[in-house]
Amino acid sequence: MVATTTTPAPEQDRAGIVALATQALDIEAQALLGLKQRLAGPSGEAFAQAVRIVLACKGRLVVMGMGKSGHVGRKIVATLASTGTPSMFVHPAEAHHGDLGMVTPGDVVLAISNSGESEELTALLPVLKRQGVPLLAMTGRPGSSLARHADVVLDSAVEQEACPLNLAPTASTTAQMALGDALAVALLELRGFKAEDFARSHPGGSLGRKLLTHLRDVMRSGAAVPRVSPQAGFGELMSEMSAKGLGAAAVVDAHGRVAGIFTDGDLRRKIEAGVDLRTVLAGEVMTPGPRTIRDDVLAAEAVSLMETHRINVLLVVDADGVLVGAVNTNDLMRAKVI
Repeated sequence: MVATTTTPAPEQDRAGIVALATQALDIEAQALLGLKQRLAGPSGEAFAQAVRIVLACKGRLVVMGMGKSGHVGRKIVATLASTGTPSMFVHPAEAHHGDLGMVTPGDVVLAISNSGESEELTALLPVLKRQGVPLLAMTGRPGSSLARHADVVLDSAVEQEACPLNLAPTASTTAQMALGDALAVALLELRGFKAEDFARSHPGGSLGRKLLTHLRDVMRSGAAVPRVSPQAGFGELMSEMSAKGLGAAAVVDAHGRVAGIFTDGDLRRKIEAGVDLRTVLAGEVMTPGPRTIRDDVLAAEAVSLMETHRINVLLVVDADGVLVGAVNTNDLMRAKVI
């Protein structure tokens, strides 16, 4: 096999390529600015009305679109569904062959078509009207067939496509996607949707783990927690620390309440200070009144506390201050909370 090398493009070629890219971005940016200006003016009431209709919907927001508009529609559905608005995508062509049965009287339909004349969509309009389903249209032609049959028209018109031929959907699909995001954000805010709600629909993501994982789910508990009494000798203290591998040991009183902690860092500092450790007791070398955390909090709170105070180990207590667990940074990393 003959190795090949890539010859860097001449500077003028690079400049020309970048110019094409920036021109496309300029056109799309202008499309979004135009969309913003219309929303601040006459289009604003239509947008607000669409939001009110979706908020009042007892079913789902059913999104439809052909071609590139269909791809945009699928993304809008994904965003809406993850931010508190039950949504689904129905392909217009498949709707003609049975999938229209997915649309129920309690739903709202959002039909997306830049031209507003997509044959597969317009052919569905009489059926949707007979069902009495509210119809929202997102189109670049407010005078189109789709717009004329819609209850509310969301104007997504653009002056030109980023495509040099002004043919391939580029700026128009950007405008559609941005308008869909604006719809999702408005609905999210008005529903009072919070980060915890987002996490519940993303349990496998990092945010879901941070907001749904409780400390009791990841902490060490029972015999896995290194603990000694204040009267324990230094040998017993070190044995307990070595056996449990936490990097520290809790010092607890007769009732199991935390009196102090002794860490690997404390050991290093005692050795550096020349302390004779052979005869000391745990209560004499421990750090009294260590940072503790309740077992009923989120694991993310433990991360925040450890980062704030620059500590690697936290002792976990119940409402009475009794030691019930312990956690270190490695435990939180394994749980992917960090």
